[in-house]
Amino acid sequence: MRRVIYPGSFDPVTNGHLDIIRRATAIYDQLVVGVMVNINKKCRFTVDERVDMLRELTADLDNVHVESSRDLLVDYCRREQFTAIIRGLRTVSDFDGELRMAQMNYNLAGVETIFMVTDQKHNFSSSLAKEVMHAGGNVSHLIAPTVANRMKERFL
Repeated sequence: MRRVIYPGSFDPVTNGHLDIIRRATAIYDQLVVGVMVNINKKCRFTVDERVDMLRELTADLDNVHVESSRDLLVDYCRREQFTAIIRGLRTVSDFDGELRMAQMNYNLAGVETIFMVTDQKHNFSSSLAKEVMHAGGNVSHLIAPTVANRMKERFL
């Protein structure tokens, strides 16, 4: 079974994230969307809230499982025996950082990283979506309506 993980903070989950999830499910037998804790990021939603949003948005995908972990990604991958890590790339600058992480993950645990290039229409970050919404801009093309509603309730 080709069981892979798509890790991230998903704060908030964007249409770009959902695009990668849907495309990866067409390739792999099981995709675990791993909501990871990154101590370097100040998240607006709790881990449980992010898991709930992802579960709601992927409920129609039979081979997607959403869970969270506070473990180091390579330890989590080793324990859960994932075949590979899926990472989305938007820009060349994304590749630079992702390449270093991929090399480290392979060096530490022998886990492969598979890069998927995002669809051009989803070429933005969740941080940008938060900034635009906070400034009163329209983000309906960036995030799902249910996510936008949660953001409005919480932060505006």
